[in-house]
Amino acid sequence: MKLIASDLDGTLLNENSKVSKANVRAIQKAMEKGVKFVVATGRSYDAANMPLQEVGITCPIITLNGASSFDIDGNVLRDIPMDASVCKKVYIACHNGEMYTEFFTNKGLFSFGRERFIERMTRWWKTVNPYFTDEEINQKIEFRFQNESVQFVEDYEQLEAIDDLKIYKLLSFAEDEEGHKQVFNELKDEAGVVITSSGYLNLEFNHPEAKKGLALKELAKSMGIDMKDVMSLGDNLNDKSMLEMAGRGVAMRNADEEILNLCKFKTKTNEEDGVAFAIEEMLREYHL
Repeated sequence: MKLIASDLDGTLLNENSKVSKANVRAIQKAMEKGVKFVVATGRSYDAANMPLQEVGITCPIITLNGASSFDIDGNVLRDIPMDASVCKKVYIACHNGEMYTEFFTNKGLFSFGRERFIERMTRWWKTVNPYFTDEEINQKIEFRFQNESVQFVEDYEQLEAIDDLKIYKLLSFAEDEEGHKQVFNELKDEAGVVITSSGYLNLEFNHPEAKKGLALKELAKSMGIDMKDVMSLGDNLNDKSMLEMAGRGVAMRNADEEILNLCKFKTKTNEEDGVAFAIEEMLREYHL
């Protein structure tokens, strides 16, 4: 293996959105042996880079499910926004399905009204984990404000009026499985969009070419590395393309069932330093 590509949430990061010391040591060990490292995430660049910088990891970053890629210095390598008409169609479907939606753009993250954001995210968290206290939910919402710089507009027309805006990803949250299924079924055959998910009751919408696997292949090629020499690690459906395309796709033990069934290789959970375990296993197997 010449390149390791890791997802962040549910994979490299623990439940506190931190990279553990064990994971850092394993990554550094692999890099010292000449293996390159890259992160491939659904997050924006700033939100992805933050936990990496906290532990001194500097690497290329594939963001927004493959819509944008950045080199080690933060320079843009890949830029694949969605078509404006497709974005509007997706938004209308999500709005009609009563899904809360966020827009990841070249000018930051947008949502509709701070109060609406807090209200919808509170209801969503109560659906996802009914055992959370109000204080715990408030902490989760506050962390989202810290993790992503959210800008608020009043409606979609106000978003459309922003000059030179590029929308790379729509992230939507349903309040129940019926609404989730309704929107997915309405948009699943739409030619201008690919639908994935990174968690319970959410849907992520990107340009069809904005996939982690395609972005990873492009980045690996620029490094002179074939995909057969790439190990990728992930836990959810937005990781599927890079797990399928890599020579060694590794599913986290906490992964979605479809991802667990897809991957020959499996590792421990993100709370058990699963990335470190998988890297050490690979290094031993390849005598590195």
